[in-house]
Amino acid sequence: MAVCEVCHNDYEMSFEVRAAGGAVHTFDSIECAAQKMAPVCDNCQCRILGHGLQADGQFFCCAHCARQKGFAQLVDHA
Repeated sequence: MAVCEVCHNDYEMSFEVRAAGGAVHTFDSIECAAQKMAPVCDNCQCRILGHGLQADGQFFCCAHCARQKGFAQLVDHA
């Protein structure tokens, strides 16, 4: 068994995620993996779990949030 690095649960079905640069993370659930790995919207602070948007090093969950920060050129992908 391995211990989740977010909630510290010692779980027999834990899994590893290999990140860029070779870092290896251990989690017991997708929720914990998202909490640790997913970027945060620079406007509303939600976790970006889908296709987000980027501009000038900032991450956004949607075009609305990008517009709130002055990036009117960004659009949502459908």
